Amino acid sequence: MDAQEVTGIVLAGGRGSRMGGVDKGLQNFNGMPLALNALLRLQPQVGASMVNANRNLAAYESFGVPVWPDALPDYAGPLSGFLAGLEQSDTPWLVTVPCDTPLFPVDLVQRLGEAAQRDGAEIAMASAPEADGQQRTQPVFCLLRHELLESLVRFTHGGGRKIDQWTAQHRTVIVPFGPPADEPRAFFNANTLAELRALERP
Repeated sequence: MDAQEVTGIVLAGGRGSRMGGVDKGLQNFNGMPLALNALLRLQPQVGASMVNANRNLAAYESFGVPVWPDALPDYAGPLSGFLAGLEQSDTPWLVTVPCDTPLFPVDLVQRLGEAAQRDGAEIAMASAPEADGQQRTQPVFCLLRHELLESLVRFTHGGGRKIDQWTAQHRTVIVPFGPPADEPRAFFNANTLAELRALERP
């Protein structure tokens, strides 16, 4: 898949409730805001990029890419960021990454794209081992066709909020990640400041 066919969106629109209500995307990770780290990791993999944020918009705009708030009110969750990305992008594909998983693979989009094309899928979603060693889907790491915008509008406006309930309606391929090809912590996300500090260490 040609990177120019993909727009990437960094999801930084959450409440940060498990981090004390701070704006998680602006927390420091190895000297830069978490969301900027994610953006810089994603940009070489895509043709265009943007950020989804709901507060401190000027800080996010300083990253130099378009910033879009949730398409739904009241912190409706990641699907609201998916929706904002689909509404604002004009490429055939959108890829979503969260701001709080700073070590995600630098070939994430390539591998999701290869799987989607191989299987004729509308959605490619990562799976990876978590801290307990169990392989689980990582639904916020998602590559999806732009044509799914209408479906997502219907689902969310009908009150749907869970990513897997929506993706189950479409041809979805699950793409396994994990060692030895990937850093063991590639999909570990930081829900607390202590977890964030731990991810800074080699």
